[in-house]
Formats: sequence, C-alpha cells, structure tokens
Amino acid sequence: MATAAAIRSSGPAARRDSFFTGTPEIYFAKAIDNSRLVKVEDPGHNREMKQFGTALAVLFMLVFTYAWQHLRAIEYGYQIESAKRELSNLTEMNRALRLEDASLRDPERIDVMARRMGLVPLEPGQVIRMDSPAADSGNGPVMASAVPVTVLAGQ
Repeated sequence: MATAAAIRSSGPAARRDSFFTGTPEIYFAKAIDNSRLVKVEDPGHNREMKQFGTALAVLFMLVFTYAWQHLRAIEYGYQIESAKRELSNLTEMNRALRLEDASLRDPERIDVMARRMGLVPLEPGQVIRMDSPAADSGNGPVMASAVPVTVLAGQ
C-alpha cells in the first residue's frame, strides 16, 4: 500500500555540496475507505441552516430594496433635469414670442404698413369704442326686455 518516498532537494546548492544537508521529506499515499460511514441527521444543524437561509433572504431583500430605491432616485433626478430643461426652453420661447408680439403691435410699424396699403388716418367720430363708458347713451346698465306679441284671431 505504501508508495515510494519522494525526496525534495533544495536546488542547485545541493548539487555543489558533496554531503547531504537536512532531512529528506517522505510522503506516503494512504487510501481511506469511507464507504462504511453513515451520516447522522443533526436537527440543530438543520435549524441553524434554516435560520441562516432566512437571515440571508432578509439581507437580500434589504439590499434589493435599497438598490431599487437608489435607482428610482436616479431616474427621478433625470426626470427633474429634463423638466427643468423643458421649462427653460419654454421660458425662452415665451420671452421670444413676447418680444415678437411687442414688435408686431408697435403703432409706428402699423402706421407705416397702413400708409403703404393706401389707408388714410381716421377722422374724429369715425371710431366708436364699445368698451368705454362714454359709448353708453344712458346713465347705468340697461336691462333687456321683451314686448309681448298680440295675435289677432282669424282673418
């Protein structure tokens, strides 16, 4: 059963020396037969493994929940930045449209365009403003009324 011994040399120094230094190391291979062993169930070990599995599952759920919340926070950050960028673009567009509206409503520009089209300035009394209080003929608000209609019988 025993096999040959293996001797380990210490390298090139051992070849130079004429005498042997140190003791040789010998290794024997021994076959071990565990076929007659029977595994005995340990209820304490099973309980420990169940507790370990439960603790591992709880730890996994905590880590998974943290990672999910972290990724959602990053996603919300991207959405907020996108909304801020859109708000900035819309604010700039609103400012540009207000400037364009102001330039189009310029009375001097309208007067020059009207004269090019051949329109003449208004004469006094030609325009009646409906939203001014001077346009009302009475002193206060006027209530609408309906006059009853009489129907004459058969002719």
